[in-house]
Amino acid sequence: MDGLLCGKVAIVTGGAAGIGKAICEVFTAHGASVVINGLPGDPVDAAVRNARKAHGHAVGHVGDVGTVEGANGCVMTALDTFGKLDVLVANAGLFPELEKVQDLPLERFEELLRTNIGGVYLPVRAAIPALRKTRGAIVAAGSEAALHGPVEGVSYGATKDWVSAFIRGVAVEQAEYGVRANVVAPGRIAADRPPRGGDASATAALMPLEAVPLGRRGTPEEAANIYLFLASDLASYVTGAVYTVDGGATANADVSPPRRTRRESTTSFHPAP
Repeated sequence: MDGLLCGKVAIVTGGAAGIGKAICEVFTAHGASVVINGLPGDPVDAAVRNARKAHGHAVGHVGDVGTVEGANGCVMTALDTFGKLDVLVANAGLFPELEKVQDLPLERFEELLRTNIGGVYLPVRAAIPALRKTRGAIVAAGSEAALHGPVEGVSYGATKDWVSAFIRGVAVEQAEYGVRANVVAPGRIAADRPPRGGDASATAALMPLEAVPLGRRGTPEEAANIYLFLASDLASYVTGAVYTVDGGATANADVSPPRRTRRESTTSFHPAP
């Protein structure tokens, strides 16, 4: 099959829905063999069927890549099934309810760390030996929320900012082995279902359309196309970069309008005599 990823093997974590599902479909349409990862209860089998409609090769892996066992098992599925690994898309993530720092339950914060940080760190760690052999690519899911201070989404944004810092470091560290690493930072994307752990109303509240210069939400396929570019040889000289897919929202100074009216200062100013 002709395509930008012809003959390549990819893992897509969190690949059963939303942007992850679109990535799998775009990758298989461009010739990749894909391991579609998801948690128990995710529609992994349905995602595999959809990816195969593009006449590509896809297999499922059900497991939590925020654990050592899950991450290692996902990489082994790729190696046992297809014999190599060319691309890791670290897309698995959690979007929690909107709460200010002092109100977010600690168990939710710990879940954020395990999923959004561990779910990137551990698959990258497990995949690097195989990616060195193929001079492969890592593409991780960041977020527009990492690039500004989202009201009541501070903890989520901080985990995504960690992803950007981590991947930039990996890009430098692994460059001598020919491994590239980049980040895609989506903004307001119309996913087919809310991110795991969140709800549609919370997502919409964090991502209002008023600040999007293009005036609409993006589609999962529009985000997936950037993953395709970064995974392909077209991006052979691109590493350590963060690509926003947000309709211009990050460039807009009004990206995160305040939710609370700022209290006027009660301090009196007395000019010096």
